[in-house]
Amino acid sequence: MSVAAIHLIAMEIILASASPRRREILAHLLPAFSVCPATCSEAADFSQPPDRIVEQLARQKAENVFLQHPAAIVLGADTIVWAEGKVLGKPKDAADAVRMLRSLSGKAHCVYTGYCLLGPSVDIGGSAVTEVCFHDLTDEWIAEYVATGSPLDKAGAYGIQDDARLVRSIRGSYTNVVGLPEEEIAARLTEIGVLP
Repeated sequence: MSVAAIHLIAMEIILASASPRRREILAHLLPAFSVCPATCSEAADFSQPPDRIVEQLARQKAENVFLQHPAAIVLGADTIVWAEGKVLGKPKDAADAVRMLRSLSGKAHCVYTGYCLLGPSVDIGGSAVTEVCFHDLTDEWIAEYVATGSPLDKAGAYGIQDDARLVRSIRGSYTNVVGLPEEEIAARLTEIGVLP
């Protein structure tokens, strides 16, 4: 193993996200890492293709935290739901969550997660996409689900892990829909020598 690779293994890894779901996914890959949520406002050119939007937002988060921790490797990530040519971010309130879920009911949409790894001599970005197809959701079920509060902090107003009655099928990475494409992140961490 090279000296450079040993140096990277010894470096602190920081997840630039407050998401408990991203923390759980990253914990499958790394025995130890820190969490330091980005504090920047999320600004992107939403006229771009969806993969570019999430890559731009993930980079902003990683850069924000890397400025505070320039000796660490920082992982930033951002997830959006892309349905019928529009971005669905986190709902503003319960009524917005109901509207989003109704618009997704019985249809296919795509979930994009962008990621960015920044560190001394490390600068890697990318994104993953998963196609998700919903079951037909009744208004009663949507109201009950929104009342749990779970949809309010999630892109597209849902968590794929919340209820089996939501999703009919997926094509692509499941963890990408949860908020971090575990397979791609594992490959990138191996690439830079953090994972064997």
